Amino acid sequence: MAEGPVRGSKNGALLNLKVSPRARSTSLEGMHGDDALKLRVAAPPVDGRANDEIEKFLAEVFEVFPSSVEVVRGASGRDKTVLFRGVEMSEIRRRLSAMIP
Repeated sequence: MAEGPVRGSKNGALLNLKVSPRARSTSLEGMHGDDALKLRVAAPPVDGRANDEIEKFLAEVFEVFPSSVEVVRGASGRDKTVLFRGVEMSEIRRRLSAMIP
């Protein structure tokens, strides 16, 4: 995987997402272009419910503490950046490679 949707930061790893709210279920759908991961979210984009579900879902999928996952950019849009606080970029890339061929 080249640069892709994962970047490093001083606080951990950043993951770029393209989010579709109000899906039947929350799921990773693969890549969206070269630099974002497509994520369908069951929650509606109302009162931060979709962002809360994104954080909870990604914590479970990437097997990290829920408190370490935070939407840091795009809280009210479909293009989002999520911070995995204290998690190495290489670890997120490794786990992502196992999920997305």
